[in-house]
Amino acid sequence: MENFEFVSPTHFVFGRRAEEQVGAKLSEAGARRVLVHFGGESARRSGLIDRVCASLDAAGVEHIELGGVRPNPEITLVREGVRLCKEGGVDWILAVGGGSVIDSAKAIANGACVDCDVWELFETKALDHDVLPIAVVLTIPAAGSEASKNTVVSNDELGLKTGYANNAHRPKFAFMNPELTFTLPPFQTAAGLTDMYCHLLERFFDDVGAVPVTDNLNLSLMNTIRAEAPRVLADPENYDARANIMWTGMLCHQGLAGVGRHEDWATHGLEHELSALDPAITHGAGLAVMFPAWMEYVYSENPTRFAFYGQAVFGLTPTGDANADALSAIDETRSFFASLGMPTTLAELGVEEDDIPKMLPTLAQNKGVPFGSFKKLTLEDAAEIYRLAL
Repeated sequence: MENFEFVSPTHFVFGRRAEEQVGAKLSEAGARRVLVHFGGESARRSGLIDRVCASLDAAGVEHIELGGVRPNPEITLVREGVRLCKEGGVDWILAVGGGSVIDSAKAIANGACVDCDVWELFETKALDHDVLPIAVVLTIPAAGSEASKNTVVSNDELGLKTGYANNAHRPKFAFMNPELTFTLPPFQTAAGLTDMYCHLLERFFDDVGAVPVTDNLNLSLMNTIRAEAPRVLADPENYDARANIMWTGMLCHQGLAGVGRHEDWATHGLEHELSALDPAITHGAGLAVMFPAWMEYVYSENPTRFAFYGQAVFGLTPTGDANADALSAIDETRSFFASLGMPTTLAELGVEEDDIPKMLPTLAQNKGVPFGSFKKLTLEDAAEIYRLAL
């Protein structure tokens, strides 16, 4: 087990009507003027924004609103949020939505406390500044951003999508009501399940070897996702299934499932270039395509690890041939994603071989070269993985 630091400051309020406690909890924490940040009009049409704002009003907490966060959030709206915070005396940010909204809120929380343009933080990864406190009303379990140290934002002008990690912007509160996820479209539910599963794969496959306490947590979460996925897709209003998925999604990316490991994150880097190329590509769908391709390219570095994964998660029987068992585990992973309705090729996402050279320069800029830990990858390796995914 490697040395590690682990920070988890989030206060979780989980269960039915959790969002109704927003005002009281934030008031107790000292909030006086809140930026309510959300995505499309569905949050307003559903009545959720009204309920959240009513809770703030009842607690005497002033608020202003900023909607319009798109999937793969973009820096332009972040800058608008920063402006509103600085001009309006905002002291807390409340994200109402999924990973994209929360990531945008984290970026705003950082930008509101610096004199430079907020994008510079994504370039320099600076950590020596204050951050406005953040609370979350989660509506889409997937990214785990409601408790993580990570945010990912796109800059369309530069054609970049990049991440920024800062423990200071882990949310202080996460209000998690599984009922808010009942109306999610099946595709969005499936993409979220894929995203959280891939967060575990990034942690399970690295160069450290066995870390039993972390590995067993990781594998348990994988098996929970596989067990609950068909239940929730068949019965979207199954509260217990939705609750298990919501809590699992948080655990998948909070950091606990990776302690003592280096983690890999090459595949997320490869996928980020897809959704930078075309922001309409859903992150989970891109991961469903890229992860099996990455697996096929790197498994020979440690086929026994892949074989163990196949036995522990898919119940595969060992054949005595580690390479064959590893390939079977990869096939099962691809089949699992396909069973959720996820794409299996880049062609299904509208990405062609001619697009590969367009993604490599920004991949190098974002990840450096070499990148990954399970196998150190060059840009030539990356190009081959993209071709495997075609």
